[in-house]
This record gives sequence, structure tokens and C-alpha cells, in this order.
Amino acid sequence: MTRKTVTQQYPDAQPELPPRTRGVIGLFEENCTVCMLCARECPDWCIYIDSHKETVPPAAPGGRERSRNVLDRFAIDFSLCMYCGICIEVCPFDALFWSPEFEYAETDIHELTHERDKLREWMWTVPAPPALDPAAEEPKEIAAARKTAEKLAAAARADSTAPETTAPRSTAPQSAGPQSAGPQSAGPRSTAPESTEPEGGDA
Repeated sequence: MTRKTVTQQYPDAQPELPPRTRGVIGLFEENCTVCMLCARECPDWCIYIDSHKETVPPAAPGGRERSRNVLDRFAIDFSLCMYCGICIEVCPFDALFWSPEFEYAETDIHELTHERDKLREWMWTVPAPPALDPAAEEPKEIAAARKTAEKLAAAARADSTAPETTAPRSTAPQSAGPQSAGPQSAGPRSTAPESTEPEGGDA
């Protein structure tokens, strides 16, 4: 109310959108496991996913083969989408993100169904996440990774500073030959005090 109203000259001047603008949905295809959770939870049924199974050879000799889903098609019909964000919230692998991109008007409603190639292009317009509050708790994933790294670093330092183990030296005197027989070769001396009583036994 204290500032003068200025009309933004769009499209010559792009508007400044907040970082959480719900424009379009970007797809990070590498994270998608074809779990179909986003398509099942979508209230408008505007997400179309096709996939097939492939057999993956064992990673180590003697292992068993595994099967994985391979994404063939991922499309969103934005003429039906109501921008509720449920698909992004329920994705367990962070494959869907909000993009502030909004310039995707079409002359035909059938052209508002965008395939995964277009969704991948919109992924590059997704803004970086905001920085955490300095007083916020450290995320559990980062804390676990940091503790693991610290343990590995401590173990490496302990290995590098540990002294070399050598055989203990014997402190017993070396056995002397017949020519070196002397006082040192005799048996151990008794450390008991000598008796001071007279030989006769009289008090």
C-alpha cells in the first residue's frame, strides 16, 4: 500500500515468482523406479506410465538374476491436472519436482499431454532448495553419512599411527659356556636375612 503500483511488462519482463510456485511438474527420470505410486494416488488420473521388466545379470559370480522395471513412458495431462501436488508428495524416490515454468499454452487441448522428454526439460528449471535454518536439526541422512565418514577417518588415522609390532626381547641372561662359568652362572641368591642366633642355641 505504500508503494506505487507498477504494471509488469510481460512478456518483455519476466515476473518474479516465489520459489514454491506450482507451475509444471518436472521429472527426474533416473530416480523413477516405476512404482506407480504417483499414478495411483492422483485424484484426476492424469499420469500415464508404461514400463517393462528386464533381467539383470548377477553382480557377483554365483548370485541370482534379478528383474527390474524399465520406464517406457511417463506422461502428464495438464488439461486434467489440478496442481494438488499429491504425486510429488507421495513419490518415495524424489523423481517429481515443482517447476515455476508456466509458459506452456497450447492451441489444442490434446497437446497439453506432455511426455517424459518435455518433463525432463522442465527439470532444469526447478530452483535449488532453500538453505536450512542455522538452528535446524541436521537431516538424519546427512548425520548418518557424517558419522560413518568420521569413523572411517578415525580408523584410518589409528592404522597410520599404530607402532610396528616387534618380538619382545628376552631379559634372561644368556647361557654361558663352560669357559665363562663364574659368579653370574650360579643359581639365584637367597634374599632371606641371615640368622643372628648363636650356634649353641643359648639365648
